[in-house]
Amino acid sequence: MKQAMSFFILMFGTIILSSSTPAEKSNINWITVTELNNLYKANPKPVLIDIYTDWCGWCKEMDRRTYTNQKLVKYVNEKYYAVKFDAESKEDLTFNGKIYKYNKQYKTHDLALYLMSGQVSYPTTVFMAGTNTQPAPIPGFMKPKEIEGPIKYFGEKADKTETFVEFNKKLHTQW
Repeated sequence: MKQAMSFFILMFGTIILSSSTPAEKSNINWITVTELNNLYKANPKPVLIDIYTDWCGWCKEMDRRTYTNQKLVKYVNEKYYAVKFDAESKEDLTFNGKIYKYNKQYKTHDLALYLMSGQVSYPTTVFMAGTNTQPAPIPGFMKPKEIEGPIKYFGEKADKTETFVEFNKKLHTQW
């Protein structure tokens, strides 16, 4: 009887554990600048560019703590083209019809310099309503609740009707 009861408990426990596996986490669908050029032509939407370097600790922290927030991930994947761009990349890149190269003097890619308005800082998150619009760079590490305002400002296309300050006053953060 003890063996039958032990077997029943073991089977019941196995069923419970297998049915309660945690939901799989999603990731941001990062693309390259080259992929952005092709995708944007077919379907324009706002652009988020994460400018990073391999040696930047705060860049890695943003990857771990900010870009894994599931509400943020879902929103960005639905509303944006999300580009991951290494500021020290040495390959020539075309963006918005212009060729950008690695800048030896600044040890930074010219595209990164353009997107960051010449203010080199890592990480920098750049928002653009479209590929041919003025970049809006925000330097430094941001937690999900800190990046929510800018992400939703461009994601909801509020940049076309109001200032960020007006939008942010009404925003009820959820991240």
